[in-house]
Amino acid sequence: MYNKLKAEHDALLAERAANNSKPIKVTLPDGKQVDAESWKTTPYQIACGISQGLADNTVIAKVNKTVWDLDRPLEEDCTLELLKFEDEEAQAVYWHSSAHIMGEAMERIYGGCLCYGPPIENGFYYDMFLEEGGVSSNDFSALETLCKKIMKEKQAFERLEVKKETLLEMFKYNKFKCRILNEKVNTPTTTVYRCGPLIDLCRGPHVRHTGKIKTIKIHKNSSTYWEGKADMESLQRIYGISFPDGKMLKEWEKFQEEAKSRDHRKIGRDQELFFFHELSPGSCFFLPKGAYIYNTLIEFIRSEYRKRGFQEVVTPNVFNSRLWMTSGHWQHYSDNMFSFEVEKEIFALKPMNCPGHCLMFDHRPRSWRELPLRLADFGVLHRNELSGALTGLTRVRRFQQDDAHIFCAMEQIEEEIKSCLQFLRTVYDVFGFSFKLNLSTRPEKYLGDIEVWNQAEKQLENSLNDFGEKWELNPGDGAFYGPKIDIQIKDAIGRYHQCATIQLDFQLPVRFNLTFVSHDGNDKTRPVIIHRAILGSVERMIAILTENYGGKWPLWLSPQQVMVVPVGPTCDEYAQKSLEKKKIF
Repeated sequence: MYNKLKAEHDALLAERAANNSKPIKVTLPDGKQVDAESWKTTPYQIACGISQGLADNTVIAKVNKTVWDLDRPLEEDCTLELLKFEDEEAQAVYWHSSAHIMGEAMERIYGGCLCYGPPIENGFYYDMFLEEGGVSSNDFSALETLCKKIMKEKQAFERLEVKKETLLEMFKYNKFKCRILNEKVNTPTTTVYRCGPLIDLCRGPHVRHTGKIKTIKIHKNSSTYWEGKADMESLQRIYGISFPDGKMLKEWEKFQEEAKSRDHRKIGRDQELFFFHELSPGSCFFLPKGAYIYNTLIEFIRSEYRKRGFQEVVTPNVFNSRLWMTSGHWQHYSDNMFSFEVEKEIFALKPMNCPGHCLMFDHRPRSWRELPLRLADFGVLHRNELSGALTGLTRVRRFQQDDAHIFCAMEQIEEEIKSCLQFLRTVYDVFGFSFKLNLSTRPEKYLGDIEVWNQAEKQLENSLNDFGEKWELNPGDGAFYGPKIDIQIKDAIGRYHQCATIQLDFQLPVRFNLTFVSHDGNDKTRPVIIHRAILGSVERMIAILTENYGGKWPLWLSPQQVMVVPVGPTCDEYAQKSLEKKKIF
């Protein structure tokens, strides 16, 4: 089927090139324009025209801000970027192509049904359904050997756009690919990619051929469920990573050894900080030493709250589902909430604090004199994370945040953001973290008045400029309800972690009909909400700090100072002494 469709596609492409080709202009990042022909010229040919070295080192193209196969012809006037492995988007493509190489090897060795095979933060994985047997680490050597053979063959990655009904016929042997087509594909056509004997349902794009992957390592396997659902089929997952040269792989292996020695789960066990139990999955038991770290971190943030005008509040853990319907979370997030029935109504454990704080703001009339109103909450939160996603303290079901919501007027945003950034710097300086900042602006599908967005984004930009740290613009990556500042901290071994949050929200005040009386007496003025956290999840921050310090805690956090001191006789000792007294009398 594929060969027939590919022949038809190539004939159509040749016809387009012959009949519809026209001169186009391709604009490079430096502003230089290159002449090209639509439906003929490819990004790879333009790269070769600049230099062969550039062409050889380019992983993927970006055409009009969209990642694009290097051998796919350009269609119209466009901008063109040529991305190398150092670029995050290029890494994702490189590892996605590597997943296809491993998927081909898995099909040839196991003969099962491939499922999902995405790139991840560091490398890639592929899931496979096997009727019998499983995957063992003893198989890694044979898989790697076959992957290396595939890489040497320089199998071309071929892209083909096919009608959905044709693809359902093509993949009828694999019920998982058919599920993806039926449940995820909402367009008349979608794409498949071929490398060697592997034909895979895939959006792409990919590297030019398998020879572009220079070194590969398969390093882990696990069991999982189809789409993480425990009531679905059990799958075998294999993890790998790849690089453009062997030196990078050796550096990665060295890094893994260092990270392994710092694993918070190991240190937590060795130092008797915390543990997990199957009777409460995803909920951590903090032992006395771990509880000391936990409470010290919270008290540290509390001490900063007292200096910065935050008022700590306590809100319920359980709310009627009507609250989440008002906030909009029920429509999009209910699967991730623990819900239950009480007196024929549905209630849920809270997964975040913001709707409860909206009720607090709204429980009586508010005046401009009260703003900014800074409400802080260390309330316990619960999220129904999939069991397969639970990972030590970094992904849990029960957690606490140093969560705060600032209710302010539009004109107060800039000063409040400056204050948030200074707060963030104070805390991260104590921990010894450096950090990087990104301003994420209005997405295509935003809600609200564009003038409000423009005014808010300008204030965020002014705040960042005044802060004095380097920051980058991330256009279009804001939430639909408001722009945000993304903060990533860098730990002692160079890893970045997302912890802090500074997020504007124009929509919750609308959903909860929040108003205050302004200077001019208007009692219908809407506040803006700033969602703000510095530690983020206290549990996740403890994991990061454990690995950052390698278990060698600074004195103010050190759990070694926690001692269990007996303050009196135990019950048994007391009973024995009572008996002795009775004998005397």
